[in-house]
Amino acid sequence: MPDYDYQSDIRSFSQVIEDIGRKDDPRLYLGELVDAFGERGFGALMLFFGLLNIAIGIIPGTTTVLGAPLLLMGLQLATRADQLWLPRWAMKRWIERKTYREGVEKVLPRVRMVERLSRPRLHVMTSELSEMLIGVATVALACILVLPIWGGNLVPALIISTFGFGLMQRDGLVVLLGWLGVAGVGLFIWLAWELVSAAVSSFFQATGLG
Repeated sequence: MPDYDYQSDIRSFSQVIEDIGRKDDPRLYLGELVDAFGERGFGALMLFFGLLNIAIGIIPGTTTVLGAPLLLMGLQLATRADQLWLPRWAMKRWIERKTYREGVEKVLPRVRMVERLSRPRLHVMTSELSEMLIGVATVALACILVLPIWGGNLVPALIISTFGFGLMQRDGLVVLLGWLGVAGVGLFIWLAWELVSAAVSSFFQATGLG
């Protein structure tokens, strides 16, 4: 871990992600990102990795690098771990810092706007039980996110980012919006399954195989 005191770091989340991009090293390692946000809690890490998936997830291979930490975050949040742990090999994975900077530039104005509007409220939505349930939902969403589906990372990453921001700011209203997103994804999957099942059933009946 870096040798400065995170508890005295009063920078906003938006300022931290901007400062990371200003460093000279052309490679941005996952270990550096975990170090930058580890003491700020799972919410900040979920928001950060979720935003990166939204901003640069269209680039081949990035959802695997950036989605795996979200999967582990969900598991560890659901089991009430105090701080994110990643295996050493994962900490050495990297992306181009230039790519990171370009992605951050796309989302930074919106992050700053939401930061100004957010405040602690609806505390029941950020309770320990709620955090565990959010962890379970994050695992499911991360499994979808890492699949090689063109554009399939956007909605899961957006919901995870919403959960992360709500936890980081202790804003239960934002967390509630995240759960509405989960409900929407669940409804979409159910409807898609019903349509596929109906189509397969019709095919077998038409061919006399049913």
